[in-house]
Amino acid sequence: MFTRLKEDISCVFQRDPAARTTFEVITTYPGVHALLFHRLSHRLWNIGLCWLARAVSTLARWLTGIEIHPAATIGRCFFIDHGMGVVIGETAIIGEDCTLYHGVTLGGTSWAKGKRHPTLARDVVVGAGAKVLGPIEIGEGARIGSNSVILNPVPAHTTVVGVPGRLIQTPSEQEASHRTRMAEKMGFDAYGATADAPDPVADAINRMLDHMHVMDQQMQTLCESMQRLNGNQPDLDIPEIESCELVSTAEELLKIQAEKEKRKKSGTEG
Repeated sequence: MFTRLKEDISCVFQRDPAARTTFEVITTYPGVHALLFHRLSHRLWNIGLCWLARAVSTLARWLTGIEIHPAATIGRCFFIDHGMGVVIGETAIIGEDCTLYHGVTLGGTSWAKGKRHPTLARDVVVGAGAKVLGPIEIGEGARIGSNSVILNPVPAHTTVVGVPGRLIQTPSEQEASHRTRMAEKMGFDAYGATADAPDPVADAINRMLDHMHVMDQQMQTLCESMQRLNGNQPDLDIPEIESCELVSTAEELLKIQAEKEKRKKSGTEG
């Protein structure tokens, strides 16, 4: 018992920079409290005292805001950060070294008996507010983004974001270079999303940039071929594309508007 408690406390220090002392972790971390209550209710459930097990889990929910069914199977070094609103269903299986954040649901999609909740392999991290639903398997080392809804199995060592969840693939160096050049040409930053939590919308824009890069190359080749056939072919002035940026804050919007006004004034004075 004390060995498992030491592991729980060690997990908190490894995964939560805000943790300062062992006494603070033991007395103020609801994730640790919920895990201790679950171990008790799980033992009661396994020996047939189901009502008492449910009563213990209900008391734990009142005290911690975390609901874990007594029948759920949880591996070692499991950590629930913050914890409020976490729900773990009856047939859920959680492997070792997994981490859940607040608002996570490991729920079912069917009223039928049997396995109806997810299985998390080792070292899975589920972001705040994510919903993992159904008897699906989440592979080892997978990362699930905040507020994602996962209805299908997730391969090992992949990142899933969005509603419904979509796998995020890391672009190659060549693709990243092409996208950067096209984005700079358009005056648009396609990499506004962070690398550890990609945005499906930004990913779609990146794919459009890839397509535009290929079209740009084909157009350049076509123009060069026409000039070789007809030396009198004039060069056409292609108008520049105004800056098109995704604005996320009011300050950015005001800044962009001010720059446009400044350019208009300089053009009028000239």
